[in-house]
Amino acid sequence: MNEPVLPKRWQAIDGVLLLDKPIGMTSNAALQKARRLFLAAKAGHAGTLDPLATGLLPLLFGEAAKFSADLLNADKTYEAEICFGVTTDTGDREGAVMETTTPPHDLADRIKRALPCFLGEQLQTPPMYSAIKHHGRPLYELARQGMEVERAPRRVVFYALEPCSWDLPRFSLRVKCSKGAYIRTLAEDLGRAAGCGAHLTALRRVQVGALEIRRAYTLETLASLSENERLACLGAVDSLLARLPMTCLDAAETRRFLHGNPVTLDIETQPPGATRVYGKQEDARTFLGLGDFRADHSLWPRRLIAGLGGRQVLKKR
Repeated sequence: MNEPVLPKRWQAIDGVLLLDKPIGMTSNAALQKARRLFLAAKAGHAGTLDPLATGLLPLLFGEAAKFSADLLNADKTYEAEICFGVTTDTGDREGAVMETTTPPHDLADRIKRALPCFLGEQLQTPPMYSAIKHHGRPLYELARQGMEVERAPRRVVFYALEPCSWDLPRFSLRVKCSKGAYIRTLAEDLGRAAGCGAHLTALRRVQVGALEIRRAYTLETLASLSENERLACLGAVDSLLARLPMTCLDAAETRRFLHGNPVTLDIETQPPGATRVYGKQEDARTFLGLGDFRADHSLWPRRLIAGLGGRQVLKKR
């Protein structure tokens, strides 16, 4: 008699997965598919992508979720395609067409003149079709009921707007912007500036902070790999903090720091502020967590890795 095949158990995995999200899938659905592939007990993502959008979706397994703040606040880079002459109620191709206008003969010149106007800090009103909450309800739920509520403008920054192709009335560009910027709203604003309306037809996120799409994996690729090959796709937890200075502790300082106590360091060159902290454990250097280095040369724990010693992707250095 054959023994029953027991289901695999969820695993305590710590690490960062750069996922190339496919079109037509919500960020949460993509997260859950990846989580099941890794059997990760705990998982989250840093920064939602609409179902229409593809591209870089950083997934955070286990202890990595503690260090997601930098990603959520990081600048983003997108590749966007805009169609001029057609407006929709959602600002993108998934909405109902509201108006169709023949684009002007000098559309290219109008776009070129308009683009510099959107560079730098802008006040941008979030679209009704967004996940922003109004009295506890997402705006898109209200929009689907035909309701519209007042939204406070938000300060966002567009660092670069670089044209990529001019297949008018379709136009594509590369956008580098701050957190909170809506590319759908940018498309609509460009349409108004051009005098013929516009909507977003495609969007791909290619960079979040220092993380790039070229290092991302598709769900299909991950599904085709063995368990060990999949685990090798994970980045270390400290890759989320690569932009921060590094502070190294000796064995005695490590023990004190891991017990939640500050340590005093003889460091003259490091400015006060956040720092990624490494310490000695079993004669190897290990990532301990995030620390706060202060002007009096004291290093205080801010967020620490739990259960050090043997957890996945806590790599010895």
